[in-house]
Amino acid sequence: MIAHGWWEVAAPLLANPAGADSARVQARDAVRLADIQEEATPTPDLQRMAAECAKVTASSGTQGFRCYDVAGRPPTNNDLEQVFGGVRPQLRRTTGQQHAPTSLGVTGATRLPAAVASRTHHFTAADLVPPNLERWRAKRTWLKQRRLPRLLGRRFRQNPEAYLQKLEERLVKLRLPP
Repeated sequence: MIAHGWWEVAAPLLANPAGADSARVQARDAVRLADIQEEATPTPDLQRMAAECAKVTASSGTQGFRCYDVAGRPPTNNDLEQVFGGVRPQLRRTTGQQHAPTSLGVTGATRLPAAVASRTHHFTAADLVPPNLERWRAKRTWLKQRRLPRLLGRRFRQNPEAYLQKLEERLVKLRLPP
């Protein structure tokens, strides 16, 4: 029951209803961790739990408290995970595939923001014109380079003998004098 009480104290502290900044919340949490260490002295089980609690809190360092410095930023990434998690079913519905396309892993830096933005905004053809054509071309080149290893791997898996034969022919041509 003692350890359960630790979480009952931590919840309102981390909810931060007063809107304190990260330094103040982190200082309050340090006091809470010190109190936990004191309460844990009677039994080895409580000491282990207190050590685990301190270890988990220390592992996030100051990163775990940054959310208190930005208004509207959620303290966890659960909301963000739900937004991105909804992209998979959306892509399955639009492509008709049972699973999300494997290209999502290659083009995710482009597809994820586009899929998330398309949920909240209706884009017109004028919106889709790239404002900076050179940046757009550079991005397309980068995406093609990322796609190439997957393409070559698929070609190899479909017909390994033909793929290896072509590689061998290219190697022989490189060795022959012109």
